[in-house]
Amino acid sequence: MFADLRPAIATLGLLTLLTGVAYPLAITGIGQTAFPRQANGSMIEKDGKVIGSAFVGQSFQSDRYFHGRPSATGPDPYNAAASSGSNLGPSSKVLVEQVKERAAALGGSGPVPADLVTASGSGLDPDISPAAAAWQVERVAAARGLTKEQVEQLVAQHTQGRDFGMLGQPRVNVLALNLALDALKP
Repeated sequence: MFADLRPAIATLGLLTLLTGVAYPLAITGIGQTAFPRQANGSMIEKDGKVIGSAFVGQSFQSDRYFHGRPSATGPDPYNAAASSGSNLGPSSKVLVEQVKERAAALGGSGPVPADLVTASGSGLDPDISPAAAAWQVERVAAARGLTKEQVEQLVAQHTQGRDFGMLGQPRVNVLALNLALDALKP
């Protein structure tokens, strides 16, 4: 019986070493060598201290900052360990109530862009649409003592187009935009 098991055990050991050890080490090495910033989470530093990631949103509450999409990660917004969607569909009464509450809390004039009142699929989206950024320009400009034109120019500078000219939608990274705001002198 052991003679029959020996090849199976040897194959299992070899495949475990190849797929469980050698392959992950090789991919990690390639990633760290060829794409170190991306492999380490695309961390953003300010004054030598890590303050966030280009790929994970952050909660900004002050009127001095642009606000991102609502996070669906539970009581701790943008908690990467709890990444998930809300699983609320368009016919959900709970979602409709949440959207109404969020829109009312935002105030402002005119229709509120959808991405300011609905969470993304992961609950971690770091980007907002250019329309969502434009909707917040007056509030941010007033809170910072800047002109509307200054803030609009900053939004335009931080608006990224479609990937490869055709994939995805234009977007604005909220953390990068808010860091650029902090760098401006009022």
